[in-house]
Amino acid sequence: MPGLGRRQVHAVAGCYFVASFAALGLPPFLTEILPGLGDRGARWAGLLYIVPTLFGGLVAPLWGRLADRFGRKKLLLRAQLGLAAAFLFAGWADSVATFTAALVLQGVLGGTFAASNGYLAAALEGPALSRALTLMQGSARAALVLAPIVVGTLSPWLSPHRQYALLAVLPLAAAVMLTVLPEPRRAGAHGAGTAGADPAGSARGNRGTLRALLALEFVFVLSTVVSFPYLISLVKERIPGTGALVSGVLFALPHMCYLVAAMAVHAAFRTRPRLGVALGFACVALGSAGHDLADSLPAFLAVRVLLGAGLTLGLVCMSVLAADCAEGRAPGGLFGSIEFFSKAGAVAAGLAAAAGNSLFGPSAPLLIGTAIAAVTVLATALPPLFRRLSATRRSS
Repeated sequence: MPGLGRRQVHAVAGCYFVASFAALGLPPFLTEILPGLGDRGARWAGLLYIVPTLFGGLVAPLWGRLADRFGRKKLLLRAQLGLAAAFLFAGWADSVATFTAALVLQGVLGGTFAASNGYLAAALEGPALSRALTLMQGSARAALVLAPIVVGTLSPWLSPHRQYALLAVLPLAAAVMLTVLPEPRRAGAHGAGTAGADPAGSARGNRGTLRALLALEFVFVLSTVVSFPYLISLVKERIPGTGALVSGVLFALPHMCYLVAAMAVHAAFRTRPRLGVALGFACVALGSAGHDLADSLPAFLAVRVLLGAGLTLGLVCMSVLAADCAEGRAPGGLFGSIEFFSKAGAVAAGLAAAAGNSLFGPSAPLLIGTAIAAVTVLATALPPLFRRLSATRRSS
């Protein structure tokens, strides 16, 4: 069956959304889970927070290559069932060691985001694919916003630890829904859907190379995620007496910006994604720097919206670049590689945030993000400018 219809694309995004609930909603509650497993001071919370990300990134390229060889639908089903098994194991773990093993399994057996993107890229191309990838990022943002709220709401009746077992039903349900979808086939033979195609590929997209995209993916995740872990601490330090609800809204605001504006940004920057990426990094740099000056609720709202603008521009325009790179390449290997660099950026961000916070306080991670984003703006914006100036001089 060539291509995928809108309902099928939305079904894939919906399956990713429900499967992400436990993966994104429960880690913020590790400090409540670990004391019940013997770690009374929750000393291992910071390390365990990145364990699934670390192992997920390490195995993502392998799962991607296997998807190109054995079928994207099969490997997407495998990812959903793997998540369900890992969540069940985590929900019934009775020690820090077994819980850690469950988180390792979550990383190794999961990979639903890369698997979903590979599935979509095997059937879609160009603007249709970039819109689908933008929708997938929206699913991730929505889960990131809503999942902690649901977990917190359920906590008086069921501990976050046991919710792992309960929420395992979500990837199971997603797997059932996915069984009715077809194995994707792209209309028009580009070779991307054939087994054995080179995942890195020698083909170039219309804009940029895969190597540049992977570097941007790493740096963008690093510069944005580094601001996440200690934001609540910074808000409470700058605005004493801030309640949990307000702090949660401030944390979620950039992701809400994505949900509101992503498709409009896609329409505006679909033909000029490099400009959008540069503007995105500029907004991230300014927004992150603004956190160091914010000392009131309106000021925090403003800088969070600015950071949200950067997040939206960067994620949407990198989806466009990824869709360009998918032309002529095996999609499983491509999105497995993108997932590896994304996870690597997240792990680096967690380590940088922890080190910066311990040495200089909760504002340090945001200043790290500012520096990284500002350097990237210069690296992405200045070379094209110099080339245009050189061309102008030669023509004159």
